[in-house]
Amino acid sequence: MSNTLSKAVKAGSRGSASYLDRVLVLASAKGGVGKTSIAANVAGKAAGDLRVLVIDLDPRGSLHRDLGYPKQDGTALFNALVQLTPLPILANVRPNLDVVPGGAAMQDISGMLLVRQMSNPESGEFADLLYAGLAPIAEDYDLIIIDTSPGEATIVQGAFTVASAVVIPSKSDGGSTDAVEGVADRFKAVRERNPRLAVAGAVLFDVGSTSRKIERNLRNELSDLLETAAPVFTTRIRHSEGAARDAREHGRLIHELDGEVEQANKLRFADFKRGIQHQPKFHTSNASGLAADYENLTQEILIRISELEAEGE
Repeated sequence: MSNTLSKAVKAGSRGSASYLDRVLVLASAKGGVGKTSIAANVAGKAAGDLRVLVIDLDPRGSLHRDLGYPKQDGTALFNALVQLTPLPILANVRPNLDVVPGGAAMQDISGMLLVRQMSNPESGEFADLLYAGLAPIAEDYDLIIIDTSPGEATIVQGAFTVASAVVIPSKSDGGSTDAVEGVADRFKAVRERNPRLAVAGAVLFDVGSTSRKIERNLRNELSDLLETAAPVFTTRIRHSEGAARDAREHGRLIHELDGEVEQANKLRFADFKRGIQHQPKFHTSNASGLAADYENLTQEILIRISELEAEGE
């Protein structure tokens, strides 16, 4: 399976498709590889210059932990898709950044569609519902990012059908080959409907600072899998357990956490000089390196999207 995804990219045939420009899907057939963290932090950095929408299609609905809005159960999104009503947008979760929150109710979408199609074969697929929800608002945004689950094939393939690009995160803890193969299977399943879909690239996530050999081996493995289909992004997201925990405990993006940690360190040092000692507010003492990783990755992804757009013209 040295070139499964590369073959999937080349195998697309021109057919009718309802896809949207600048819609980026985070996908992997393996859980815990950083899809949600990357979706949130790339969106947050991109929102510095662009108008961004993030859609949480993962039934776990954990995007709220990174962005700090109240947890949702996904019912509003489920109902909007099924009833073809406007998507439930949380406006300005950050400046220039809106969110469509998901949740556990989205687990029922596949079963509902199956029942509906049994009674009416022309009722449409999940991709049709998603496109109907996105098409009226797509022009309001410069970039739409969709977070998906490692399971829920109906949801992932629906997201692929309306999207223009896919980013595949991968960790160095094994299983990367199987995860990419799983993405390739879903990629191939939608190519007839969406021949413009492209792999933007793969991202190495949660890489230890001393794991140079492991990182090199994983890069080589992913490069062999992707072949000419897409690059492995130069930027890798480093391992920083303390910063990751702080970010989700406080509902902060990493670049926001970086500033708060720096300020907390200054205040703690000032108190120390006055003889006042207290427990630190954050687990990490420095989030600047991780913040730089996300900034650099965001730039790489945006450049890659521009390249793909130019290739499609």
